[in-house]
Amino acid sequence: MITKLTAYLAITAVAAYMLGGINGAIIASMNIFNKDIRKFGSGNAGLTNFARTFGVKGAVIVILVDVIKTVVSILIGYKLLGLLGYPMIGKIFAAFCAMLGHVYPVYYRFQGGKSVLCAGIAAWMIDWRVGLICWAVFIVIVVFTKYVSLGSIISSCFLPISIWAFGYSGLEGLLGLICALLIIFAHRENIKRLRNGTENKLKIGRDKGF
Repeated sequence: MITKLTAYLAITAVAAYMLGGINGAIIASMNIFNKDIRKFGSGNAGLTNFARTFGVKGAVIVILVDVIKTVVSILIGYKLLGLLGYPMIGKIFAAFCAMLGHVYPVYYRFQGGKSVLCAGIAAWMIDWRVGLICWAVFIVIVVFTKYVSLGSIISSCFLPISIWAFGYSGLEGLLGLICALLIIFAHRENIKRLRNGTENKLKIGRDKGF
């Protein structure tokens, strides 16, 4: 039992991390615009910086890549750990590993995005009620403040809270907390800019520097 659990965790971790490292923003910027998104705007290889810099063209690729890699990663964890009776732990553990791969992708010298969309997709797959709460909080904050980073940080905090609130185990909530902490850590520079009043607000269109 322990051997199988260790093996399934290892397979899930490696598969989810490697899938998570596939970055749609980098792929789209390099192949459509012949530019590296990490050299523009905030330097982040994520959907927000991509849309702000290059506009909506190519954004579908960014979204599709994040959706597919997250869904596949979580299904792997769900199926493997589910064989041992831990399907929910498999989901959340796989989500964390995919998010880690997105933030620190081995393919791109560990310079990736902030994994917000991955986390948002994961929230829906964990439990639609968890997804609904996290996305509602995110949308409300972004609509009223125009700060995607602030919405991402605060809504991520509701991931573990919602998991615990809906009766899942302490370990499942703890894994959700680790996911939230990864999101917050990835936004550490944004937090500094929010405190200094220099954070970029939501804007769709081409960066003047492009």
